[in-house]
Amino acid sequence: MLYHDAIYGEMEIDEPVILELLKSPTMQRLKGVDKAGYRPLWVKPQISKDSSKMSRFDHSVGVYLLLKKYSAPLEEQIAGLIHDVSHTAFSHCIDYVLAEGSQKNHDYQDNAFDSYVRRSDIPRILTKHGFDLERVLNDANFPLKENKLPDICADRIDYSLRDAKFYDEATAEDIAYLLNELSATDGRWVFKSFESAKKFAELFYKMNQIYYASFSGVVMHQAVGDYVKLALDKNYISFEDLYTTDREVLDKIAVHLPQDEKSRHLFERLEGRVRGVEDLQNFEIKSFCKSRAVDPLFERDGKVIRVSDVDPVWGETVGKENQPKEYFLRFEN
Repeated sequence: MLYHDAIYGEMEIDEPVILELLKSPTMQRLKGVDKAGYRPLWVKPQISKDSSKMSRFDHSVGVYLLLKKYSAPLEEQIAGLIHDVSHTAFSHCIDYVLAEGSQKNHDYQDNAFDSYVRRSDIPRILTKHGFDLERVLNDANFPLKENKLPDICADRIDYSLRDAKFYDEATAEDIAYLLNELSATDGRWVFKSFESAKKFAELFYKMNQIYYASFSGVVMHQAVGDYVKLALDKNYISFEDLYTTDREVLDKIAVHLPQDEKSRHLFERLEGRVRGVEDLQNFEIKSFCKSRAVDPLFERDGKVIRVSDVDPVWGETVGKENQPKEYFLRFEN
């Protein structure tokens, strides 16, 4: 199968296990899950590009293609492809819905991943093709796919470049340069120069400041979270419904809006018709948001070092930026 990706271009996918996973209901569901959360509340909701390109499916396939491009083992490619299947509708907005979720870490889907995969069609597919489920589920086996901040990994590389292109924060030439400067060596992502490593680090920082951990981002997460939480509390939807798609959840709640004033009010927030403002003295909600920054590796004089080894100020920036951000939110009702 010839697959065209917005970041990596045309790539041939011919591994039987990958082809079957791509067609599985578990993976196909992700086409209906917005990666950012909810389009009317995006930082740039007016953007004209096809919003379907912001789905969890596109990102998941992107992580797989990135690992394939840099010749990671097939097991690691599989792990990259399925890494986001446990996302609920509206992605990280779930962390603003359930008590178990964490606004500071955005880690609900990570905590649910193992049990969700085991209940899905993925184990059957892996077994059919001779792969060990336990090995695939263990991130310790796949350092290119996943590691801890401030390192970069396939997940962070793909979503930052994909989002930067979608939101016009990086050109196709910028992305091609970064990918050409990148190598996968001994389970580590390493840039060829300080200049390219710093360029990627600064782009990632920009995306975090404007999109991932911005005030606009927390307004979106909180508005969606409040709306969905009320629907759960009133039994308009069930927990299982969250593992359908964004549209299915919205449609199921919508039938109750004519009889429910509070839900209608929260729906106005959801659609961006009620403005969220930051007000330290007269706030309605104290809301947190995961923040992240990277300190990539690069090669110099035969040694692999970090950006912060050359630029100590960057190390200070990374330390500060990798702390959760706190916002004092009020909706102008």
